Amino acid sequence: MNQFQGQSDSQDQQQGSNDTGADPSATLWRDYRAIANVADEMIGADGAIKPLWAPFLASLSTMSADDLQQRHARADRYLSDAGVFYRQYEAGQSTMRSWPLAHMPVLIDDAEWQALATGLSQRAALLERVVADIYGDNKLVAGGHLPASLIAGNPEWLRPLVGVKPRGGHFLHFLAFDIGRGPNGKWWVLGDRTQAPAGAGFALENRIATTRAYSGLAPQLHIRRLAGFFRQFREALLDLPGAADGRVAILSPGPHNDSYFEHAYIARYLGFPLLEGEDLTIRDGALMVRTVEGPRPISVLWRRLDANWADPLELNGQSQIGTPGLAGAIANGSATMVNALGSGILETRAFLAFMPRISELLDSQPLAIPNSATWWCGGAEERAYVAANAAQIGLSNAFSTSQFFETEGAIAPQDRAAMITAKGASLIGQEPLQLSTTPAFHNGQLVPRPMSLRVFLARTANGWEVMPGGYARIGRDVQIPDFTPELALQRGGAAADVWVVSDKPVPSESMFIPSQDKTLRLQPSVLPARVADNLFWLGRYIERAEAVVRLWRAHHVRLAEATAADEPLLARITAHLAGRGISAEAGIVAAIGPVVSGALTSAGHVRDRFSADGWLALDELDQTLAEIAANAQPGDETVHAMGELLRKINGFSGLVHENMYRFTGWRFLSIGRALERAGILIETLSDFADPAAPDGSLDLATETADSTITHRRRYASAPSRASVVDLLALDPLNPRALLYQLNEITTHLSFLPGGERHRQLPPLQRALLHLQSSVATSTPEALDTQALQHLLPKITGLSELIGEAYFV
Repeated sequence: MNQFQGQSDSQDQQQGSNDTGADPSATLWRDYRAIANVADEMIGADGAIKPLWAPFLASLSTMSADDLQQRHARADRYLSDAGVFYRQYEAGQSTMRSWPLAHMPVLIDDAEWQALATGLSQRAALLERVVADIYGDNKLVAGGHLPASLIAGNPEWLRPLVGVKPRGGHFLHFLAFDIGRGPNGKWWVLGDRTQAPAGAGFALENRIATTRAYSGLAPQLHIRRLAGFFRQFREALLDLPGAADGRVAILSPGPHNDSYFEHAYIARYLGFPLLEGEDLTIRDGALMVRTVEGPRPISVLWRRLDANWADPLELNGQSQIGTPGLAGAIANGSATMVNALGSGILETRAFLAFMPRISELLDSQPLAIPNSATWWCGGAEERAYVAANAAQIGLSNAFSTSQFFETEGAIAPQDRAAMITAKGASLIGQEPLQLSTTPAFHNGQLVPRPMSLRVFLARTANGWEVMPGGYARIGRDVQIPDFTPELALQRGGAAADVWVVSDKPVPSESMFIPSQDKTLRLQPSVLPARVADNLFWLGRYIERAEAVVRLWRAHHVRLAEATAADEPLLARITAHLAGRGISAEAGIVAAIGPVVSGALTSAGHVRDRFSADGWLALDELDQTLAEIAANAQPGDETVHAMGELLRKINGFSGLVHENMYRFTGWRFLSIGRALERAGILIETLSDFADPAAPDGSLDLATETADSTITHRRRYASAPSRASVVDLLALDPLNPRALLYQLNEITTHLSFLPGGERHRQLPPLQRALLHLQSSVATSTPEALDTQALQHLLPKITGLSELIGEAYFV
């Protein structure tokens, strides 16, 4: 018996499944059996474990149940820390869900993978020829090889792009194919993904997480790496026309898209800016990016949104995420779109029915990897027959052309046989495909689950390059579906890493290009105005959150120790909070929740600008706030909880300050923080340094400004109004002083467009200089409450001028 095939019944009874020291083979695959008439990835036709899986299973057999559980938890923790998520859509709402990693990878032999790569590359080349014909000579329709109604009635056929040849020479640059293994062990193409294929970034994260779970195994098993695939694609994008100076970007629908995490992740991984439709504009027919320096040309866009939504002017007028005139700019050769607008027509399921014949026609050879079952009912003859004889042939309904597109040609299984019998050869199709199974963990055991693969291809200088892996979609139950939608994450499926296993050591691959082999390419900085706006407000929200937490803590310190004498100060704090729109009675969530939510929203729009640590710090702040809301009681408990929140806030601020590249984006974030702090200091001094303020107000002012120790060292006396105003308003060396903030803003603005001093000052710099000079030349006595209140609208005015100068 194969050592991995199982154990006897008596052994099974002796080895309790709860014995964490037991050989996991007694429980992991003890009851694993291939399903009758269904191929299995791990079990061969002879019922034994395939040799490919033996080394990996041998490694698993050395791990206890506890060890495996900890390893899987480590993988899940990595995904959580990295913020990997997808959006779940249900009941008209969307929620962020953790990435559902299936901890058992799918193993495929390298030789088999090479055969798959060859077949899929053949298919990619064929799809390029088909889409070029559809938008070009249209010989396939003219020759009767594609139904005219399948093209003309298709919402993905974009009439404004007919006759347009892509500037780069190709329609397709990045593809994905959903493939599955049938009962006979052969692979079948289940779907072509040519619109904006999703999942490549998730494949990378699957690899990292799974490697964390099974650390040390990759070198032993000779698993082919993924980084080389992305490096070659990045180089291919940079080699496209007009991209030599690095004018390449990724176009995303925005944070509400189910794959937005991947868009941000890929942008960071490849080093390209992430844009949204509102970032682009058309000037004199040319495609431009709205930046803080004004419009700048962009040459290559790797789009991650459906083409129909890309241009509300020429395509879908309902789109609010597109760019008016984009289709026209592409048509006149202003830029290269990856993939070309209109290429999504190839995803129509009905095309599968015609691909075998088209392959014979164009390439004089059959498809190396055939299609899954597909039925075309869109022809006039077939529609008329079905409509007239629906009752007699047992069809539940007749399909119109529009219904066909909506259902992707899916026909109920009970209807297929009736149609074939009634119509005969004119509706010939392949038998329904039962997908192979692969082992997946369930309750501590390996069980068979249906599986399909998504494989990615990129056009490079050497032709089509196939990612050596991709990711697998794993069904949630043992039933074998006929169609891959049942495996979708939206329906409860999971995702697994795919290991392409070689019989010899694999070369080390990375995203880095050896300097001696390639000329150094510097990616010019492009900061879209939208990104700058969000960074500016992120800085403001974070500073506002810190100020509220400090004030809330100070309030509860005094609340816990309150005597009758302290009541006026507590009343002043309550009034001060009310002036900021915060109710002291409503609780901390009402006080700070909207501010943290605003920070998360702003950060979510610029997620590609942050490291995983930065995002995790911000997410932990939100989680900590939720925990405090549920548990903290007024008084000492809230004081302690506010200290924890402050550490979370400052943890994020520290990560950003220490690690963010000192370029334009960082300066807008810093300006936002400084401007918000300046306004807060003015409000604090106006209320708590006023001569009529109750006892203890000056102490509270220095405390909430985190300057109590500094005051003691600087003045060696009890706080007075003059010393507090001097320290918190006029001290240029105190990072908690008003003048310090104005100086910081001045410095940052000097590095931004329009900050040159050799010409007349624009309104923003003029207003800032006037405010800065006014404060710098003041004395504590002159800066009374009325003078302070007079400064506040000037701070608001600066914010408006910054918006007018850079964000419009």
